Amino acid sequence: MKVLGLSGSMRRNGNTAILVREILRRCEDGGVKTEFVSLAGMKIHPCLGCEKCKEKKWCIIENDDWNEIIAKVMECDVLVIGSPTYYYDVSGHLKNFIDRTYSLYHDRKLAGKKGVAVAVHANKGASRTVQTIEGFLSTHEFSSLGSVKGTGYHEGDILNDDEALKRARKIGDRIVRLLKPHHD
Repeated sequence: MKVLGLSGSMRRNGNTAILVREILRRCEDGGVKTEFVSLAGMKIHPCLGCEKCKEKKWCIIENDDWNEIIAKVMECDVLVIGSPTYYYDVSGHLKNFIDRTYSLYHDRKLAGKKGVAVAVHANKGASRTVQTIEGFLSTHEFSSLGSVKGTGYHEGDILNDDEALKRARKIGDRIVRLLKPHHD
């Protein structure tokens, strides 16, 4: 059983990454294997809308990092996916990543996994960011394990959002209970 944390922020160690990693840390503490991936520095081309994926059953774009990342998503049991809020929604880079998963939708290749939506905003907009991520998860038939919204602008500001950190830990504990049930 594995939990994959995916940060859609261009800041490798920014607030979104910190919040996603807080969930992963709680999972690790509970004995669940995790992996963290940041889209920072990755090349993710936008979907071309070519519909060739319907025949190929996979995205035809091959000259970027999407294939490597989506392979990790396909291997995980739980996906913790986060984004900073850019103009009341997910970052463009994460949106490119999400749009490309249309190629997996036809055969429901991601169905049956669990998902957590994470959003960080400077002062507003995180609710819509979570809605976009949850729309992605729902479309691919993930079961939702909840969401976390946090506030932070400068790197590390999220560490001052006690409620978001508390919620992240609570979701991490929920994942551990799900993946490592206790037998008494």
